[in-house]
Amino acid sequence: MDQELTYTKRERSFVTWSAILGYSFDFYNLIVLAFLLVPIQKTLNVTLAQTGLIVGMTLAASVLGGILFGWVGDRIGRKNALLWTLLLLAVGSIMSALAWDFASLLTFRILTGIGVGGEWGAGMVLLNEVWDSRRRGVGSGLVQSMSSAGTAMASIVATVALTYFDQETAWRIALGVGGLPLLLMLFVRSRMPESRLWQEFKRRKDAGELPPEKLQQSTPLVEVFKGVSLRYLVIGTIITGGYIIAYQCISIFMPTLILRDLGADLAALRNITLIFAAVSAVGMIGAGYISDAFGRRRAIILSTVVGIVGLLAIHWAGGQHYPGNYWTWGLFWAYLLWGFAQTSIGQFGPWFAELYPVEIRSTATSTIFNLGRLVGSVAPYVVPVLAVSLGSLRDAMMLGVAGALISLVFVFFLPETVGRTFAVIEGKERTEAA
Repeated sequence: MDQELTYTKRERSFVTWSAILGYSFDFYNLIVLAFLLVPIQKTLNVTLAQTGLIVGMTLAASVLGGILFGWVGDRIGRKNALLWTLLLLAVGSIMSALAWDFASLLTFRILTGIGVGGEWGAGMVLLNEVWDSRRRGVGSGLVQSMSSAGTAMASIVATVALTYFDQETAWRIALGVGGLPLLLMLFVRSRMPESRLWQEFKRRKDAGELPPEKLQQSTPLVEVFKGVSLRYLVIGTIITGGYIIAYQCISIFMPTLILRDLGADLAALRNITLIFAAVSAVGMIGAGYISDAFGRRRAIILSTVVGIVGLLAIHWAGGQHYPGNYWTWGLFWAYLLWGFAQTSIGQFGPWFAELYPVEIRSTATSTIFNLGRLVGSVAPYVVPVLAVSLGSLRDAMMLGVAGALISLVFVFFLPETVGRTFAVIEGKERTEAA
C-alpha cells in the first residue's frame, strides 16, 4: 500500500509545520551570529580569531550533529530524533545568550550547532515519508525555502536589537530569540506522528519477520558504505559539495563585495538581502513543481544552468560601482537571478530519500547532505586566498562556477526517482531499474 494513504491531513499538517518552523530557526541560529560578532567581541573581550573559531566550530558541530541524528533517526525513529535536536537547539541557543566568556559561548554554540545539523536529516526524511509521493518536490522546496525566512528574521531581529538596546543586551536578546520560540514547537512535535514505515519495519525486525538479508544487516552507519549505497553516497556528496561551494562563494562574500569594493551602504545591503531572500524562496517552491512534473534530475540541471548564468552575470556586473539606487544596479539583478536559481538544495532531500530503503534512509540522506556541506566548506578559505593571488575578490568568487559545473556533471550518475513510492521492505538496489 502506498505509504501516504496511512496519514490524515491533520497529521501531515503537524509534520509540515514542524519542518517549516524547525528549518526557519535552524537558519536563524546559523545566520544571526554573523550580525553579532562585533558586539560580542567588545563585550566579552573576544578576539577576532576567537570569533572565527566560534563560527567554524558551530558549522563543524552541525555536520557532526547531522550525521549523528541521521543515524539516531534510523535507530529510535524520526520523531524522537527531531525531539532531541529540538531540545539541543533550544538549550544551546538560550545558554548562548547567557554566556559569560569565550569558553562558555564556544561550548554553547557547539551544542546549538549539533541541534541545527540534526534538524535537516531526520526532519526531511520524515516529511518525505509522510508527504504525498507525487508532491515530495514541492513539500521539500517549501521547507527549504524557509532558509530565506530564517535569514530575513536574523537580519531584522539583529538590526532591531542593536538599534534599541546597548550592545551586550542586544546580542543576548538576538541569540535568545533563537531558542525561546522553539520551545513552542514541543507542542507541535508532541502531536505529529512517527513514520509508520519505520514503525512497521521495526515491528517486523523485533518479531524476526524480515527477510534473512535484512536481519543480517549491521548498523545503518555501516550499511551506507556497502554496495550501491556507497556509490550513491559518494555521488550525492559530490553533487551536494559542488552546490555548497558555488553557494558559499557568493553568499558569504557578496556583502564584502557590495560594501567594501563597490561602495554601497548598509541600508542598501539590508534591502538587497531581504529581496534576495524572497526571490530565493519563490525559486525553491517553483523548482519543486518542476521536480515533481519532470523529475529530480531535470529540475536540478535547469536550476544549475541558470545559476551558472547568474554567476557569470555577477562577474560582468560586479565591476560597476553602486550608482546610489540598487534598482538600477546591474549587480542587484544578477544577484537576484543567481538567487532565484539556488534551488537544487530543495530537491536533494526527496532525491536522496528515494534512493534508500527505510532502515538506512535517515542515516544515508543526512550523511550525504552533511558530508557535502563539509566538502563545500573549503570555499570560505579558498576564496580569500584566490582574491589575494588574483588581486580581485570578484574574480575569486568565480570559483563558484567550478563548483556548479561539478554538481551539474555528477547529477547524470544518479538514477531518476520521481514518483517513487516507499515500502516497508525494499532492496538497496531497487533504483537500478529506474
